[in-house]
Amino acid sequence: MLIDSHAHLDSPRYGEDRAEMLRRCTDAGVGAVLSIGIGEGPQEMHQALDICREYNGQPGMPRLFASAGIYPHATPEADDAAIAKLDSLLAEPEVIACGEIGLDYYHEGAPHDAQRAGLIRQLEVAAARKRPILIHCRGTNETTDAWNDLFVVLDTYWRHTGLGGVMHCFGAGWEEAERALDMGFLISFAGNVTYAKAQNLRDVAARVPLDRLLVETDAPFLAPGPLRGKRNEPALVIHTAQTLAEKKGVTAAKIAAATTANFVRLFRLEEEFA
Repeated sequence: MLIDSHAHLDSPRYGEDRAEMLRRCTDAGVGAVLSIGIGEGPQEMHQALDICREYNGQPGMPRLFASAGIYPHATPEADDAAIAKLDSLLAEPEVIACGEIGLDYYHEGAPHDAQRAGLIRQLEVAAARKRPILIHCRGTNETTDAWNDLFVVLDTYWRHTGLGGVMHCFGAGWEEAERALDMGFLISFAGNVTYAKAQNLRDVAARVPLDRLLVETDAPFLAPGPLRGKRNEPALVIHTAQTLAEKKGVTAAKIAAATTANFVRLFRLEEEFA
């Protein structure tokens, strides 16, 4: 069984066929999906949880979990009401993670100081609720400025919690991966690791220990190489898993078993998958 550790199931791009898309996921051998609760801003954080509750238990569906968080470029909206909403969502049993949260200096958006302040407030809430975090980080063009700022924040406000988390859709170099691993994070690779020009990313993936690895789609974005440019969906995480298996010289079954075990361990879901 594979687990898609990061998919935006509340995307309007699934508005007409969400149930069919989820059944295709199960048919492909993807037994669980983490539905990311950021929406288009704090006012939509709850939508991932709503989808979990709508589809969990229905025949032919994967097991769905949810996250909740305020995306870097929405952090100017992280007022007291938004933080209170985040806190209440993280108290729900299906909401197993806070995220995706972090820093994004690549796209035009929120001021960098607002992003850092919003990240710190969310780390405090996640720590109090004992929820691992899902980190989004992109630097300015080819620089590591966002990553350097991120690690300063995590060193100060997160490392001591021991809760760890996921470096989602990892796209940096080995130095950043190594620093994340040292903090107890898992490294998650998405469909972009399959792209022809992503050899450097595949080289990083080859060095990440099997017991620290996750796979994801970031659906509906980043469809894998053979389907690049089309709408992505959780069933297609099998392409990422196969690429990682080839790069690491192991079977696809071993990647599936390892990444599933890693997900279960991080989010303390042993009873769910017993």
